[in-house]
Amino acid sequence: MNSRVARQGIAFVLSAPSGTGKTTLAVEILERVQSLTRTISCTTRSPRQGERDGVDYTFVDQNRFFEARDAGEFLEWARVHDNYYGTPRSEIERIHGVGSDALMVIDVQGGEQVRERLEDAVMIFVLPPSPEALRQRLEGRDGADSVAGSTVNLRLRNATEEISRFLGYDYLVINDSLAEAVEELQAIVVAERCRRTCRQEMGQDILDSFRASLGDSI
Repeated sequence: MNSRVARQGIAFVLSAPSGTGKTTLAVEILERVQSLTRTISCTTRSPRQGERDGVDYTFVDQNRFFEARDAGEFLEWARVHDNYYGTPRSEIERIHGVGSDALMVIDVQGGEQVRERLEDAVMIFVLPPSPEALRQRLEGRDGADSVAGSTVNLRLRNATEEISRFLGYDYLVINDSLAEAVEELQAIVVAERCRRTCRQEMGQDILDSFRASLGDSI
């Protein structure tokens, strides 16, 4: 995509219930869209196979996490499945400082905190097409034994609560077809970058050039 990036950095928030596919969507959109960078979250959980510290997450112990939280270093933070996750404010500053827009892939409670603390954040909620579709995706992820079954039911209940808060978001993307959902996400990014408030300096530069050209011709 050759769209010129706005001078004022944008913060995009991508939230969804567990199993809806927000991580897959994030990977796809980051490959397609230039000058869009995912924030690196801090977490207290252990690294999974293939994950790299400082690339996938910044892995810290609980004491360090709580110190950062109490010092106000996080734009948002949440406890998820007995682990803690947080997005450092410095990540937004780092990404905007190199001329990129920031993409935060976070859960709903984290998204609500960002909305309160960063009023111009662009909030995107990804919905599953139906409860049945989400159940199938969760069962495919967790297996079919009785323990996994209870986990799936818990996540479906959590998903219902999370979906009930979609009114706090600016955009809704239904992840029925991955290709269509990625196209919609790309369209949202392009539209937000074309807002007058983002391109005001660019527009003023063009206007000034027209005025200068007219003056030279007189």
